[in-house]
Amino acid sequence: MSQRQVLQVFEQYQKARTQFVQMVAELATRPQNIETLQNAGVMSLLRPLLLDVVPTIQQTAALALGRLANYNDDLAEAVVKGDILPQLVYSLAEQNRFYKKAAAFVLRAVGKHSPQLAQAIVDCGALDTLVICLEDFDPGVKEAAAWALGYIARHNAELSQAVVDAGAVPLLVLCIQEPEIALKRIAASALSDISKHSPELAQTVVDAGAIAHLAQMILNPDSKLKRQVLSALSQIAKHSVDLAEMVVEAEIFPVVLTCLKDKDEYVKKNASTLIREIAKHTPELSQLIVNAGGVAAVIDCIGSCKGNIRLPGIMMLGYVAAHSENLAMAVIISKGVPQLSVCLSEEPEDHIKAAAAWALGQIGRHTPEHARAVAVTNTLPVLLSLYMSTESSEDLQVKSKKAIKNILQKCTYLPALEPFLYDAPPNILKHVVGQFSKVLPHDSKARRLFVTSGGLKKVQEIKAEPGSLLQEYINSINNCYPEEIVRYYSPGYSDTLLQRVDSYQPLTN
Repeated sequence: MSQRQVLQVFEQYQKARTQFVQMVAELATRPQNIETLQNAGVMSLLRPLLLDVVPTIQQTAALALGRLANYNDDLAEAVVKGDILPQLVYSLAEQNRFYKKAAAFVLRAVGKHSPQLAQAIVDCGALDTLVICLEDFDPGVKEAAAWALGYIARHNAELSQAVVDAGAVPLLVLCIQEPEIALKRIAASALSDISKHSPELAQTVVDAGAIAHLAQMILNPDSKLKRQVLSALSQIAKHSVDLAEMVVEAEIFPVVLTCLKDKDEYVKKNASTLIREIAKHTPELSQLIVNAGGVAAVIDCIGSCKGNIRLPGIMMLGYVAAHSENLAMAVIISKGVPQLSVCLSEEPEDHIKAAAAWALGQIGRHTPEHARAVAVTNTLPVLLSLYMSTESSEDLQVKSKKAIKNILQKCTYLPALEPFLYDAPPNILKHVVGQFSKVLPHDSKARRLFVTSGGLKKVQEIKAEPGSLLQEYINSINNCYPEEIVRYYSPGYSDTLLQRVDSYQPLTN
C-alpha cells in the first residue's frame, strides 16, 4: 500500500469527524431533533472530539455540546455526568479564541438551568479561568466569559459571592467601558445579576466604581444596553438608603426620565423599576423624584403602556404616596388617581389590579381631602366589586379590602359613601356608617340630603348587635334627627300607622 493510500485513510477519517460534528451542531439547533440525538448517545460521541487534534473539530464539538446543554437540564446534567467540564476548563486556558468562546458557551448553557448545575461549574474550577478570559484581547471571548459568569451569579448569593471572590467584578466594570455594544450589554447584565442578592454584593459592585460608568450609559441609543444598565442600577439601589443615594448622586435625574418615553417597552419598565427602588426608601428620596418631575413622568408612562410594563410605575406611585400627606398630594396633583383607577378597571391580571388597589389605598389614607380625591373617581365601587368577586385572587381581595378601609376611614365625601350602605358586606358597612356618624352631626345640609336620598331609612334597616360599635354609630346618626323622623323611617312603622288607622275611632257629631 502506497504512502498516499495510507494518508487517504486518515483524511477520510478526519473528513468524517468534521462532517459528523458539523451535522450534529446543525441538528442541535432544532428542538425536534434533541431527543433523537440524546437517545443515539450523542454526548459520549462528542466528548472525545473535544480533544481532537483538529482545532475546528474541537470547536464545533464544543458548540454542539453547548446547544444541547442549552436545551434542557437533563442534557446539561449529562454534560456534568460525562465528565466533560474539566476538559472544557482545561481547554479554556490553553486553546485559541474560537475554542474559548465555544467552551464558555457550554459552561453558560450548563450553568443557566439550576443552582446545582452552576455549582458543578464552580466545583470544577471554571471561575478562575473564566475571569482570566475577561482579560482576553478578543471582545468575543470576554463577552462569552461575562455571559457564563452572569448566568452562574444569577442563581443565589453563594454562587454570586463565588464569582466575586474569583475577582470578576473589577474586570466586568472594565468590560462595560469597552467600545463593543454587545460586550457592554453582557457585562452590565452580569453586574446586575451579582448585585441583586444582597447589600454586600451590591456594595462590591459599587466599590469597583460601576455606578458612574453605568449612569453615563443611560442615554446610549442602544435599547438592549439601556435595559441592562437600568436593571443593574435598580438592583444596586433596591437594597438600602445608602446605596440608593449613591445611585442618585451619579446624577441619574432627570436623565432617567427620558427612558420612560423610550420606544422599547422594557426600557420603560426598567426605568420605572429604578425610580421605584429609589422612591421606596425615604420621603427625602421620593421628594427628590417629585422635584425632578418624576411622578408626572411615571404617570404618563403608565398611560402609554399596558400589562406588566405598568406594574413598577403603579408601585412607585404607591410608595411615594405612602411616605407623607404632601407626597400623596403630589401624586394627586399630577393626576395619578384617574390613571390608577384606569389600571384597576382595565387590567386583566389580578396582580396588577392588586398593585393599583394598594397604591390607591396609600393615596387615600391620609386626610379627608386625599380620600375625596380617590372617591370622586368612582374607584370605591370598583374596589368593592373586586373584593366581593369570587374570581378575584386572594391577594387582590386582601388589597382591595385594605384600600377600601384606608379610604373610608378618612372619607367625608358622603355621595361616594352612600352606595356602600346598600352594597357593602357587614365588615365594611361598619366603616361606612362610622363615617356618616362623624359627618352628619356637623353638617345640616348633609343631614337633610341623607333623609331625602333614603340613607336614614337604610340605616334603620341595618341589624346591629346591641352594644356593638356599629350600633353606637347608628345611635349617633339617629341622635342627629328628631325622634319622630327616626321612628317614621324605622322598619314596620308604616304597619304601626295602619294599625292606628284601623283602630282609630272617628269623631261623630
